[in-house]
Amino acid sequence: MQSNKHYSLFLFLLIIGGVFGHAQEGKIVPLPIKAEQDTIIAPLLTEAELLKNSKNDSTAVDTVKTKPPLLLDVIKYKATDYVRLNQKEQKVYLYNEAEIQYQDTELRAGIIVMDYVKNEVYAGRIKDSLGNYSQLPYFKQGQNEVIPDSIRFNFDTQKAIIWNSRTEQQAGLGQLGSDAMKVYADVTKKENDSVYFLSEAKITTSTDTINPDYYIRIRKAKFVPKKKVIAGYSNLYIADVPTPIAMPFAYFPLTVGRAAGVMMPTFGNQADRGYFLQDLGYYVPIGEYADILVTGDFYTNGSWGFKTQSIYSKRYKYSGNINFRFENLVTSQKGFSDYSLTKNWNIQISHSQDTKASPNSRFSASVNMGSSEYYRNSLQQRNLPSTQNNTLSSSISYSKTFPAYPSVNMSLTATHSQNTNTKAIELTLPTLQASMERIYPFAKRDGIKKGIIQNINFQYDLSAANKISTTDDDFLKSEMFDGAKMGAKHTIPITTNFKVAKFFSVSVGGSYEDVWTMQTYDKSYDNDLEEIVTDTVSGFDRFNKYNFSASVGTTLYGTFNFGEDKKIQAIRHVMRPSLSYGYAPSFEKFYDEYIDGDGDVVQFTRFQNTLYGSPSLSKSNSLSFSLANTLEAKVRDKDSTATEPKKVPILSNFNISTGYNFESDSLKLSPLSVNGGTSILDSKMSINFSAGLDPYAIDNNGTRINTLNVKNGGSLFRLTRANFNVGYSLDSEIFNKDKKKEKKDENPYDYVAQSGGRTDDLFGRADNFQDNPMNESKEGEDVENPIYGTKIPWNLRLAYSASYSNSARQNEFSSHSLMFSGDIELSPRWKVGGSSGYDFKGKGFTLTQLRFERDLKSFVMRFNWTPFGTYKRWYFFIGIKSSILKDLKWENRSQRSR
Repeated sequence: MQSNKHYSLFLFLLIIGGVFGHAQEGKIVPLPIKAEQDTIIAPLLTEAELLKNSKNDSTAVDTVKTKPPLLLDVIKYKATDYVRLNQKEQKVYLYNEAEIQYQDTELRAGIIVMDYVKNEVYAGRIKDSLGNYSQLPYFKQGQNEVIPDSIRFNFDTQKAIIWNSRTEQQAGLGQLGSDAMKVYADVTKKENDSVYFLSEAKITTSTDTINPDYYIRIRKAKFVPKKKVIAGYSNLYIADVPTPIAMPFAYFPLTVGRAAGVMMPTFGNQADRGYFLQDLGYYVPIGEYADILVTGDFYTNGSWGFKTQSIYSKRYKYSGNINFRFENLVTSQKGFSDYSLTKNWNIQISHSQDTKASPNSRFSASVNMGSSEYYRNSLQQRNLPSTQNNTLSSSISYSKTFPAYPSVNMSLTATHSQNTNTKAIELTLPTLQASMERIYPFAKRDGIKKGIIQNINFQYDLSAANKISTTDDDFLKSEMFDGAKMGAKHTIPITTNFKVAKFFSVSVGGSYEDVWTMQTYDKSYDNDLEEIVTDTVSGFDRFNKYNFSASVGTTLYGTFNFGEDKKIQAIRHVMRPSLSYGYAPSFEKFYDEYIDGDGDVVQFTRFQNTLYGSPSLSKSNSLSFSLANTLEAKVRDKDSTATEPKKVPILSNFNISTGYNFESDSLKLSPLSVNGGTSILDSKMSINFSAGLDPYAIDNNGTRINTLNVKNGGSLFRLTRANFNVGYSLDSEIFNKDKKKEKKDENPYDYVAQSGGRTDDLFGRADNFQDNPMNESKEGEDVENPIYGTKIPWNLRLAYSASYSNSARQNEFSSHSLMFSGDIELSPRWKVGGSSGYDFKGKGFTLTQLRFERDLKSFVMRFNWTPFGTYKRWYFFIGIKSSILKDLKWENRSQRSR
């Protein structure tokens, strides 16, 4: 506070002046002078003249500058025990829970001493009789907070000296998220609102503020809150032990939000490619809603690769990401027999639109395409789980709805499917789908429809596509368009439905199709070449076809009650039988003839192998039957407070279907198809099965003959195929009845899932430790265990699959494998896990991976090992979990031998 002397003098003069004024007032005598009107009239000046005169007035502006007051606001202070004013020292003493507030500055401490002459405050701790300190000072100015042992602050100059300060800065590094960096200093000098000078400082991201498990010691530094720390000589300390990791000078960015910067690489050595730098790159934010990360890999034998990754998001509008990777792989050296040069690439695009952005239109994309050998030959360890994926698929679609009656839904889709084993690629560029809503011409639009006539309805569907079949070698070349097929199909289905005897639902209808194509195929026999020649005829052509169908179905319910006092109170069986009939005439008018080399007449259609098929030469007249079943039980709930029994599925679905062809001259019965599935053990185990049963026998060559298998000395049906899949997952939480397991949020940008791989780790886990920090939610937490017992969390996932083939008496398992993966937390911060499988047909283990993880609070240590097989390798990593200092790490790896 300022001195009161000036105010006292002013008050004294004011009182004296008032007294003298009052004394003279009673002695004033009016003069007898008569008032006369002044003959001089002042001229009226305009606004412009007034402004002109004011500029020329030399007395208008006072050249003497007044000194602004030093204190611009009232200082508020208080304390719990006492507030004592010492006039001799001109200080105010505040003790126990003392507080001072001045504008945006707040100071709290155990004891505060305020000098109201110098406008300075000193704040410190309170020491009790045992020598323990409490009520550390808390200093806040604007958004900056400091917790020191003591502080000296001047309100006039805004400067301060701080002893043993502790402050926390939230620093964001773009895609890597944000972390809290703690800055400690023995002595801090506050120069102004944005600059601090530190002496003997420590920087760490450890959550332990008393004894950090690691820190970077800085001798001198300049600290700009929320921007940067510029330091001199610095070195790393672990558990207060200095390490040889040191820098002559250092720069620590503390920018809040996204900021451009260099991405530090990883170092290593690969036997067949030499030393390398991986993931050296640069990160750049683009505007407010997007960013881009460019990284590269460099090998001493000449191999290189680069990757670009961009993530964009706008709330209530859209979100997505784009990944592109290219690798130039060199094996061996030029001149050697095993030298090779291959170029692999892969692109992944994901885009989703928020439903709130546009209710009548939507654009989405999910793209994963590239070289067939990309994942198997990739330089990146993160691609290990994707080596077991044999299919790449993509889809880009735009859909729009025209809501006016009758509404029309339209979609435009481009698709891609690629088999990495055969290198075959199927593309549709694009596919157009359009459909008009169902119209009831004999019923009111909003009325209830009854009877056959009112339920008559029709709609219109359009499908058009351009399909391309190519290979990996011709992809993105002009040759990929050779053999492209274009066409369109118009469909008008007409149906009606009604009830018969209250319990049977009957549906009757027909469908008309008009198929357009831009190419047809003419066939003829070449006598010189002695072979059938197929010529492609370009140009528009069309054919039409139609059919008739009818179906009847019902639903049957059966309940077996055992009593409410029983554990299983009832079993309910639901059956949905359905009988369908279909008829389509022969379309011989679209067929032509040619004479082969034997003189026989061969019929063919020019529409064979076109995009939407060809008309049928034979008449279709068939009957099909299907039966759907569900079986569930009502079980008394173990929870005594439950008012209703619990429903437990026994069979979620069990379906049977077959058919009979009236027009076929033989083998009129279709094979019986059976499939079903269920989940048991509180949905921990899922079971799915399917089978094919043929009623006809086969000859010695394995060909079906028109003789029932039962008449040939066999059973009623012959098992031709079967498939059985079981998935089972369990963990330690299933034995904890009181605690429900929380479901983890899925990462929308999961690299393995976008690559077409499994979302679980049955095919292994990606060795990309930078993108997958270990269980960050546990950082800094101390897990307490009972003295005579330890909780060991664990989880296990099993997947069993078997496929049986016996269509021609081969009686073999075409595939038979068991996959498993699991993790065990040996202690709160020790975790081991692995994934593997056994192929019973190939008699060998599948991709096997062992994982060891150690959470060191601020650090993470991992070791992944693939002990044998094609992808044999190991990977060791230890580093700081915080994204700010993630480049403080050490890693070593081996690469699989080629």
